[in-house]
Amino acid sequence: MMLLILGAVISMATAGVLPHNKEWEMWKLQHGKQYETEAEEYSRRFIFEKNTVKIAEHNIRASLGMHSYTLAMNKFGDMHHEEFHQRIMGGCLKIVKKPLLGSDVGDNDDNGTLPKSVDWRNSHMVSEVKDQGECGSCWAFSTTGSLEGQHSNKTGKLVDLSEQQLVDCSKDFGNQGCGGGLMDQAFQYIKANGGLDTEESYPYTATDDKPCKFDNSSVGATLVGYKDVKSGNEHALKRAVATVGPVSVAIDAGHESFQFYSSGVYDEPQCSTEQLDHGVLAVGYGAMNDNSHQAFWIVKNSWGPSWGDQGYIMMSRNKNNQCGIATSASYPLV
Repeated sequence: MMLLILGAVISMATAGVLPHNKEWEMWKLQHGKQYETEAEEYSRRFIFEKNTVKIAEHNIRASLGMHSYTLAMNKFGDMHHEEFHQRIMGGCLKIVKKPLLGSDVGDNDDNGTLPKSVDWRNSHMVSEVKDQGECGSCWAFSTTGSLEGQHSNKTGKLVDLSEQQLVDCSKDFGNQGCGGGLMDQAFQYIKANGGLDTEESYPYTATDDKPCKFDNSSVGATLVGYKDVKSGNEHALKRAVATVGPVSVAIDAGHESFQFYSSGVYDEPQCSTEQLDHGVLAVGYGAMNDNSHQAFWIVKNSWGPSWGDQGYIMMSRNKNNQCGIATSASYPLV
């Protein structure tokens, strides 16, 4: 009975949320949307309106305490979820079972009490949020993010590094450009190659149809190896983030709730710990009002600053490795 009443309340509350022409036109202008035909625009607006209602329904439930996070319309609003997953996330991460090639970081490395909260964005170790576009290169952005942090920690200089070099040049190490890759394979390439160019010298194009243009006179950072964090162990990941810095992580981001995440602690019970499809960067952790039941990871995404909370998401921590955030974590040694 209560579910029927709740459904009726939500239906009534969302009855007037369909966007007017002005709202649709403003959204198109904000995100630079143009459509080739009237038929395509009609189709895209229909999807946009459906997503608007879904977002409103979720947020009503959140206001009633049924969710710990909110959703918001963003640049992906004219895509249904299946299309979004194919165009933005399809093939982004190539998780395969393989022996660890880096040294494993486990529980026995803890030499003291870890801080209750960490945020490396406040320590000049995290570059601005970037945008991978419609290219499955999330793995490259996760790789550069962790290397930028370690390079800054060692030298005191935060240097934007080239994702495009990884897309163009690391295919011999198992990566597939816009077709996906792995952070560990990118670390292996950077070590063998003798470094990674700066973003300024080798800018991102979101394509993978050009030859490698590496220039050893423009190297912005090098590494000597990498370490894998003990798989599935959130305490080991917490230790790595607290004592090392930003850590490359793989997650299951294949849910509609992730597509439109806006604020709060993301808690998606349907998330997998093994079917991982997105590479991101863990830059800190904490808890809402010191509430251990709302512990979170601070995660940097690569979908631009207009997505999520200025390009970031707080993901649930200490909930059985939700979304697989501790399944495949690693960081470079510089």
